[in-house]
Amino acid sequence: MAAEGGQEHLIDSPDLGEMVVAAPVLQARVAELGAAITADYAGRAPLLIGVLKGAAMFMADLSRTIALPLEIDFMAVSSYGHATRTSGVVRIVKDLDIDLTGRDVIIVEDIVDSGLTLSYLRRTLQARGAASLEVCALLVREGLQKTDEELRYVGFRIPPKFVVGYGLDFAEKYRNLPYVCVFEGDG
Repeated sequence: MAAEGGQEHLIDSPDLGEMVVAAPVLQARVAELGAAITADYAGRAPLLIGVLKGAAMFMADLSRTIALPLEIDFMAVSSYGHATRTSGVVRIVKDLDIDLTGRDVIIVEDIVDSGLTLSYLRRTLQARGAASLEVCALLVREGLQKTDEELRYVGFRIPPKFVVGYGLDFAEKYRNLPYVCVFEGDG
């Protein structure tokens, strides 16, 4: 199946539509985000908290572009299940292993839709005594926000379509794509 710019999809599936962000563009933007974090946190050792599973690939690449000593931890939250729309109900599936007291924390998110999950995470983590708390989101799906979250670092603003690739999935499939594309299957 052909994608934007005549590029072929890595996986042959009728569920994969137009390419939203190509792999080289993703990698260049991740490097820019890492450079910005390096400059903003000079002299400090931030704690990156990746939101599983979607942000795992983004966080791995991002962490390698940050020229500072840092720590990483992961949380898993659920608000989607096997649907293409959030349920609005957030539950923590895996909590942190590291104490946040006095730490400079950066939440690393794959995508921000309604903002409800992120708002919940921010409140939960701020209550744990972080010195500072910022967000680095790879994607922001435009027009769906139900909260006015301030996002310090944003990779790309995209149309309000359901996308997969680069960690984002539909029913656990397509995370391995090195780019982001529209999911056109039933869901």
